[in-house]
Amino acid sequence: MKVFLRYEDNEDDSTHKTLKITLPKKWKTGPTSRLLEQFVESYNEGKEGKINTLDVNSLHLSIRQTSNSNKDDDTETELKDLPSDGIVAETIPDREDVYICHGASQTTKEINDERQAQIDKEKEATKHLSKCVHFGCNNRFPKGGPYPVCNYHISPPVFHETAKFWSCCPNKKAYDWEEFQRLPTCQKGRCTDVKDEEGGSQKQFLGGCDLRDKMNGPTLKSIDDFNKSAAAGGSEGAPVLERLRNVLEELGVENELFDQVLGGIKKDVMEDSGSAEEDAGVVDEAMTILGGKLKQSMKAIAVEQLRIK
Repeated sequence: MKVFLRYEDNEDDSTHKTLKITLPKKWKTGPTSRLLEQFVESYNEGKEGKINTLDVNSLHLSIRQTSNSNKDDDTETELKDLPSDGIVAETIPDREDVYICHGASQTTKEINDERQAQIDKEKEATKHLSKCVHFGCNNRFPKGGPYPVCNYHISPPVFHETAKFWSCCPNKKAYDWEEFQRLPTCQKGRCTDVKDEEGGSQKQFLGGCDLRDKMNGPTLKSIDDFNKSAAAGGSEGAPVLERLRNVLEELGVENELFDQVLGGIKKDVMEDSGSAEEDAGVVDEAMTILGGKLKQSMKAIAVEQLRIK
């Protein structure tokens, strides 16, 4: 695994430096803070450090990602801060440009706490506002208007296995939540807080069962799966999650821990989607997210085992 560490956070070009590092085996499963320490040590020993000494305690690492502020322009990027205790192989892709930026590093908990505080602040500021009912639009506005310009989708999203896409734009898929939120919209108009007759009865989420029903008709389920699915409002993910819960218990993962993690994911999905209750779409999306996290953990284990040289 190789990374490119870049310091460009200074108007003086003579202080800029790029360091290409082939990571030692142990570093890939270590914290990102080790990369920062290595760069600062190398930088301060070089000619750049003689005119611009860096302090490791006042710096942090960032990587570039597509901007969330303008999801209709996938060429616009922004810097995403990396937690100082994040595992290198899990947070930094191979051959990624990693930027050294001014400002003290934060741990995963500190970043999450700050993000939650911002979410709570935004909720407080918008709790008396109406939310646009168009798919894919998160605009809020005063009740009764004025109504802002709206970029939206005409059909609900599909969450099937690891793929996420809008049913009206099936050729544009994403495989994680942030990437999905950046998918461009297909319609433009004005926001509204009134659902039309068709929209009022339309599902907020679609899952694999909806795709199969549309293409091939309904598939047969076991009586047990049918009952669990029916109890969860028609969610095809409910019986899968129940089986996973039982299997993980046999592997030593307590049911209480599983329920805590799954409950947290469901809460995040409801907040992101604006759902007021835990419906089938929320359960199915939670299953998709949990599956992605388990897959990511398995990949990290595989990287450690293979020890790419």
